[in-house]
Amino acid sequence: MTTEGEEPIASVTDATLTDIAANGIWRGASLDINPSVLTVARALLAALQGTAPAGTLPEDLRELVERVLREAGVSFPRIPVTEKIGLSAFAIKQKTSEPRPVVIVPAGWNPYGWMPFMVGYLSLAARGYHVLAYTPRGFGEPDGPFTSDGFIDVAGPDDWSDGSAVIDHAEGLFAPNRVGFMGLSYGSGISQLVAAHDQNNRVAAVAALSTWGNLATSLYDNGTRHEKAVELLIGFTGAEKGKEKEKFDEATWRILQNFQDGQSMEEVVEWGTVRSPETYVDITDARGIPTFYSNTWHESLFPPGEAIATFEKLTVPKHLNLWIGDHGAPEGVGITGVPSGTPFWSYLTPMTEAYAWLDHHLLGKNNEVPDWPVVNSQVMFTYKTKPTGIGGDRIVEAARREPLSSWSEATTDTEDWYLSGTNGDGDAALSDKPSTGWSRAFTAGHETTATAMDDIMETGQKEWFGNPKTYDSAGFDRDRLLAWSTEALAGGRRIRGAARLRLTVRIEEGDAATLVAYLFDVAPDNSARIITHEPLTITDLGTGTDRTVDWTLQPAAYDLADGHRLVLVVNSRDKLYAFTGKQDSTTTVTSPTGQEAVLELPLG
Repeated sequence: MTTEGEEPIASVTDATLTDIAANGIWRGASLDINPSVLTVARALLAALQGTAPAGTLPEDLRELVERVLREAGVSFPRIPVTEKIGLSAFAIKQKTSEPRPVVIVPAGWNPYGWMPFMVGYLSLAARGYHVLAYTPRGFGEPDGPFTSDGFIDVAGPDDWSDGSAVIDHAEGLFAPNRVGFMGLSYGSGISQLVAAHDQNNRVAAVAALSTWGNLATSLYDNGTRHEKAVELLIGFTGAEKGKEKEKFDEATWRILQNFQDGQSMEEVVEWGTVRSPETYVDITDARGIPTFYSNTWHESLFPPGEAIATFEKLTVPKHLNLWIGDHGAPEGVGITGVPSGTPFWSYLTPMTEAYAWLDHHLLGKNNEVPDWPVVNSQVMFTYKTKPTGIGGDRIVEAARREPLSSWSEATTDTEDWYLSGTNGDGDAALSDKPSTGWSRAFTAGHETTATAMDDIMETGQKEWFGNPKTYDSAGFDRDRLLAWSTEALAGGRRIRGAARLRLTVRIEEGDAATLVAYLFDVAPDNSARIITHEPLTITDLGTGTDRTVDWTLQPAAYDLADGHRLVLVVNSRDKLYAFTGKQDSTTTVTSPTGQEAVLELPLG
């Protein structure tokens, strides 16, 4: 048996599964899927088709395939959504005359379409669901079996109508008694949008994993373009290198180019707003669609603030999981790996809870879902780890989760920390008393070692597996940033919610400036971990003119340990974001009377 690329089917070994369970689904700074994920998916496909060589699968995966084939049949339909466009799909149909629900799974944004998530489909089928997974229009490698026709619509109206056409196909194929949608990443947004726009209101439940609520603010917020994420995603569609444009129609490509060039941003925002589940919350609420959300604290594609804001507006039965890590990392093992390759069982919790949500609302199971809190918030880095012996740590005790009836309950108090002038050693103090009349300057336009992450998704994925990035706060490039620090805090702090920062800025050249604010937890040995961050871009800023600005950082649930310091860093450039300003110019931060520079820290 060979793969779609005429390569032999590789066997799934213990090392394959351990790689997924220890390192996750993402691989590399340039954004790609872990080859072990693809190895498992291809082997499962071959086994389902009866063409896998003996010994290709370990016992538990082989038993899963055998169970599904005893109870269901598989097919590979091509679903026509227009006269010229067909979607690549994979179907599992239960062998029963009893009415069963179908779970429809639009694939995430990737060049392999529906293929990488075979474990998820088989897990759903083993729970008694019909399953219909599909590749959204435009995705996939040229002439690949998992490739769909058409142009990528970025979860736009074409994707909504495609989703309804997929429901039509599911009704003809399965005659289901209920229809649910489950999606990871791109598929999660499509799931919500199809549920809100299907003209016949056929979607009975949604599980939206590593999802977004507002695409516009995910891409462009506080006047700052989230440039790196869009750059990587454009190259992760299945297009041949240098031919990325061919994956999009002219209008969408123009929007993406305008975004990258920082032009016509009002149109970009309008385009993103149309593709935002938040825009249609009233429809979702009126339809009463039970909605499950998950997101991560250090999410690099869809920041948690916008997802939480949308979730809080929902009045339907709902649940939100907030996890340590970055995009797709919490769900990765459960949707692409298997228990035998999992050294720590809690890695499966994000997916088992998503399945439980669907079981309750589609299968009608009397399970634990009605007793869940509305929000379950995992506190950053409260897990316990042990060295692996081969580099890095592994988790031996899960991080603490805090139940809430609303995210708004997370913050019960705030604490003001006023920024001051330098104390003589290059840094300055965060104090409980206002400080005015000072100014501090740095050289703008350079990335620094104080950064949100090393690599999109991969840095946060390591957090999920017990290895958060360690910074050397003493080594921060202090000519290219400013730092303020508390004293060692007796008793530490329970940081819960979104910090706010106010300061006054002045530039010596140009008419715009980008500021990026970071909060770090700094231990006595000066090692640091990031708590949160957020950029701000200021335009129409006259040279030599003071402007007071304030902005909200991304929300967090973080326990600052006893004796640690809270350090605020402000620089002008991070690899995630577009820089607006003049390279090597001087940016000055001040604190005038009546508008004192202050950090408002949320506590819970």
